[in-house]
Amino acid sequence: MTAPWPRELKVSAARDLLTIEFDNGETVRLSAEYLRVESPSAEVQGHGPSQRTTVGGKRAVRIENLEPVGNYAVRILFSDGHDSGLYSWDWLYRLAREHDRLWPAYLSALTAKGLSRDEPGGRT
Repeated sequence: MTAPWPRELKVSAARDLLTIEFDNGETVRLSAEYLRVESPSAEVQGHGPSQRTTVGGKRAVRIENLEPVGNYAVRILFSDGHDSGLYSWDWLYRLAREHDRLWPAYLSALTAKGLSRDEPGGRT
């Protein structure tokens, strides 16, 4: 079974939130920070679970632009210059569905590594 497809993607006026309306009637709001630190790019995900990178200092990151990629994904361009992640519809839906697990895990990883949401190499 495939994930629902987005019918509409909207970036907030402050550019800090992406609202996605899926074709199954669900509407979700994902912060720019969450999207950035959960980027599907190799820079963040590595080439396997053991290579995953915890990215700090992204609390103030903003969404600069959305670029469609075929009919299966969107490239999100962030204010910190990151633009290499292709967010497939399945990936976006997974981020929405698993937010309550992924976000606390990210915050725990930051703490464990002595990183901060405000400064890339700083303490929390």
